[in-house]
Amino acid sequence: MTIKKKSLTLLGAAALSLSLSGCGVFDWLIYKPDIPQGNYMEKQQVEKLRIDMTKEQVEYVLGRPVLRDSFSDDTWYYVYHYKSGRDASIIHKELILNFDGDKLVEVKGDYELSPEFNTPLEESRLPEINTPEGEPLIPEQRPQAEPLVEEKETQPETLSEKFE
Repeated sequence: MTIKKKSLTLLGAAALSLSLSGCGVFDWLIYKPDIPQGNYMEKQQVEKLRIDMTKEQVEYVLGRPVLRDSFSDDTWYYVYHYKSGRDASIIHKELILNFDGDKLVEVKGDYELSPEFNTPLEESRLPEINTPEGEPLIPEQRPQAEPLVEEKETQPETLSEKFE
């Protein structure tokens, strides 16, 4: 009986150690957080870029770059790296901006630029709003100009009257 118990215990311990090993049998039970790093940028932000924008304007639109070239401040790198905790998928996007002095001259990377990128900001036009042509809309006015609530005219009390 003792040999049977020992062999059963040994077999159970071997099965348990194999199931808890790095095989990933219970990997779905372990919580792993998503890991975003770098500059997350929306498509709309990148579409706002225009040639000849200043560094200050670009930084206002996109935020500070992850990396600036250490030998010249004329190349900025925006890098976004995202690793999903659930399925370990990775998203990696880059945007490289080149400046000539203080003006933006070239953009390369994984994002699509606006068709109006080559139109300088000063020459581009604002989006049009659908406004009907004709007379401007004026809010409806009340027919009588009298106040809705009548106010009582009161004289402020002096301190001597108040304590008498």
